[in-house]
Amino acid sequence: MKVSQLESWEYDPYYAPYIKTLGNVTVLDTLEKGYDSMVEYIKGIPEHKMTYAYAREKWTVAEVLLHLIDAERVFQYRALRFSRNDKTALPGFDQDSYVEESGAGQKTKEQLLEEFSAVRKASIALFASCTDALLLRWGIASGSKVSVRALGCIIGGHQRHHLKILKERYGL
Repeated sequence: MKVSQLESWEYDPYYAPYIKTLGNVTVLDTLEKGYDSMVEYIKGIPEHKMTYAYAREKWTVAEVLLHLIDAERVFQYRALRFSRNDKTALPGFDQDSYVEESGAGQKTKEQLLEEFSAVRKASIALFASCTDALLLRWGIASGSKVSVRALGCIIGGHQRHHLKILKERYGL
């Protein structure tokens, strides 16, 4: 399944900018290439920059990385539930309170890298196990309809979004 095959009903318009950054690749390509680029990127961040924030009230580099990990876990869980034909509407999550409670400042770059690797490998395994029929299943999350395949694309697009911010605003 290629990203270009997604229909507009499969995700909330909020995620359209994330998805549009992906090009015409498959969900698995997005996750696998995103894994490689993210690992390389994290390895290149100097340890002393992990606590840097580009402005007051903005997340630190470590908090941004842990936010990516937490959000991927949430999207992955939604994909699992919907792929198993669970029609229970799932609530949203407050990303700011997650970051506040994350303890990101106490984690080393190596710990964040290991955590990202574990979560992304689990995402890759989940989406690799989905048939085309399972990828088309959908549910309600945060009050909007979303398909399993769109969730995979959202994971990849969300990563690209935050990497762009880290490069442009954090100078990394």
